[in-house]
Amino acid sequence: MLKYIWAYIVPALIFFSLRENGWVTYMAIIAVFGMIPLIELVVGGSEQNMDEASESLALQNASYDWVLYGLVPVQYFLAIYFLVQMQDANLLWWERLGKILAFGLSCGILGINAAHELGHRKTKYEQWMSKALLATTLYLHFFIEHNKGHHLKVATPDDPASARRDENLYSFFIRSIRDSWFSAWKIEKSRLEKQQLRFWSRHNEMLVFQVVQLLLLVVIGSYFGLHVLIWYIISAFMGILLLETVNYIEHYGLERKKNDSGYYERTMPVHSWNSNHPLGRVLLLELTRHSDHHYQASRKYQILRHFGESPQMPTGYPGMMVLAFIPPLWFAVMHREIGRFRQSNPTSIDLA
Repeated sequence: MLKYIWAYIVPALIFFSLRENGWVTYMAIIAVFGMIPLIELVVGGSEQNMDEASESLALQNASYDWVLYGLVPVQYFLAIYFLVQMQDANLLWWERLGKILAFGLSCGILGINAAHELGHRKTKYEQWMSKALLATTLYLHFFIEHNKGHHLKVATPDDPASARRDENLYSFFIRSIRDSWFSAWKIEKSRLEKQQLRFWSRHNEMLVFQVVQLLLLVVIGSYFGLHVLIWYIISAFMGILLLETVNYIEHYGLERKKNDSGYYERTMPVHSWNSNHPLGRVLLLELTRHSDHHYQASRKYQILRHFGESPQMPTGYPGMMVLAFIPPLWFAVMHREIGRFRQSNPTSIDLA
């Protein structure tokens, strides 16, 4: 369990990036997208899984949950600290940019990644914590679309959050952000109709989400000023782009087959790209073992497994995200990996 305490290293770096001026404002960004990718290029990952007895003990150990829960107040502290720091009129433009990028990283890793894990939990208080985190990134509809849309339609042309082969990251940004928002409205409308509840009511979570996010922006603008509000929105949007970059790399070029009845096959480990690289695994709370997450979404992060048949990324998530920012390099590397995977699994999967 102690290794997951390292998940607090990035928030600590973000804090120092917000507190200090000069080049230190870029400390968190340099660490996540510079140092960690370099380390994971040379440090291989472990394919080892827990045995059943160890899994049982891990599930009974509440410390894993408290590691996750602790990220909620940390994100809110960093959000308030960011707002206070951005009021400093003496900041140079490049120092201000560094702080915007640092808090954007917080929105992506804490505001969305931790919220993602909490959003898959069954208890009301854990789901409430998920929504509380997503509110800080202005991306509350993710709670609906991800759980009831993405996990149902993953690796199909119907899923906004599954990247198609030859689709570059920047085109994916537009399609995924736009279509995911509309998908969340459709999912919520369908739920209300099934439960015979009115669309224009407090029962409509999408309406509630828009009001909550608007109120948050009004409060920030009222207390900290319009200029700070704009910088907050930019940071939150950066967090959204980081999420969508992760979405892009997780299922790129993978597509489920349709059976004879016209339905898509069950989601299997071969429908998600996996990574066992250690730093990304710990810092992202095992999100990188994505194959098992989609195979059994209810499994808690500490017991996610490696599957030998799942496609493996050549390096960890941070490094693959950097690669995705440069489409020609991404295509060169990933089309080679897709070819290798197709050769080793000729009948297991369609590759779009």
